[in-house]
Amino acid sequence: MICSVKHSPAALGVPDLLRLRPKASGLRPQSCSLPSLSVPKCSNSALSARKPLYISSIEAFGSSESAKARKPIVECKAYEADRSQPIELPDQQQAKAAAAQKLKIGIYFATWWALNVVFNIYNKKVLNAYPFPWLTSTLSLAAGSLIMLISWALRIAEAPKTDLEFWKTLFPVAVAHTIGHVAATVSMSKVAVSFTHIIKSGEPAFSVLVSRFLLGETFPASVYLSLVPIIGGCALAAVTELNFNMIGFMGAMISNLAFVFRNIFSKRGMKGKSVSGMNYYACLSIMSLLILTPFAIAVEGPQLWVAGWEKAISQIGPNLIWWVAAQSVFYHLYNQVSYMSLDEISPLTFSIGNTMKRISVIVSSIIIFRTPVQPVNALGAAIAVLGTFLYSQAKQ
Repeated sequence: MICSVKHSPAALGVPDLLRLRPKASGLRPQSCSLPSLSVPKCSNSALSARKPLYISSIEAFGSSESAKARKPIVECKAYEADRSQPIELPDQQQAKAAAAQKLKIGIYFATWWALNVVFNIYNKKVLNAYPFPWLTSTLSLAAGSLIMLISWALRIAEAPKTDLEFWKTLFPVAVAHTIGHVAATVSMSKVAVSFTHIIKSGEPAFSVLVSRFLLGETFPASVYLSLVPIIGGCALAAVTELNFNMIGFMGAMISNLAFVFRNIFSKRGMKGKSVSGMNYYACLSIMSLLILTPFAIAVEGPQLWVAGWEKAISQIGPNLIWWVAAQSVFYHLYNQVSYMSLDEISPLTFSIGNTMKRISVIVSSIIIFRTPVQPVNALGAAIAVLGTFLYSQAKQ
């Protein structure tokens, strides 16, 4: 209950009211009760002596300008009490994000290289027992297409939203991918895996030449100089190769050129598209399968496939079925991971990673298949790999 207060400045002063301020400034303002005041009864009395005075807030009392302008001596600020870590600055957040991105790409590259080694081992085993590279290439694409169609049907992976324009953009990529895939498989059916990958380590040279003469891009002189050891090392390895075969050599060279175009077209097609790297390669596999199947039937044909299969089964046994399935599945997996990497990096960086991957493939294939290697041949491979390293440094 609030009593009537008349304007009498002497009735209750500001200093008296300040004594009633709550001790804890963080509490909500509450009404406080003043004790009864004993004052003489007078008709002009400012306060009723018998009724308590309730004050909802004391901040409004006092009209002096100095009181309004007064600032607190100590200023306190609070932050969220449930935070266990201090708030990070934007620079720290960007540094952590960059480190996480590098780790993510590193994991992609390591997985990509490991899967590629397994694929090359089983692919060579299949081609040694069943030398039909066109059918082997077709089965690789068919396995990947089937895996992704099942994943989309079971909602394991989200199906991509595509339109006619997307498939038009994808078509040249699929053509380049089909040519590169078949050419590499034909090469490995004729020569050792290590030799094919030594020749394919020259892919950065093709990438620079295509970018320079067809796309009009220019590079520093150091980039062009780094191509000298790449080309020289590949040439030295080819000349000293014990099992040299022209079809195998040309297949690797054609594969280099085709994959450079594939990477460039892929990066352009993926830019601004809602299709992720994984689904992008799935769509690429489906279209490449449609392109390759009629050519595989025309070049080799079902009659040769059946006769070759019966002969291989009689020599190898049921293990051949596992080899074919493994090379088909691992081909899709390593390419899928590589496209997830391409989603994060540039085509030239992709080519560098692709070349460094060949070191593990070359070494592992030499050990597993016991490929004879002359010192001069090993020197050529080392020079080509060193050139690739210099190329990556020059590009960076």
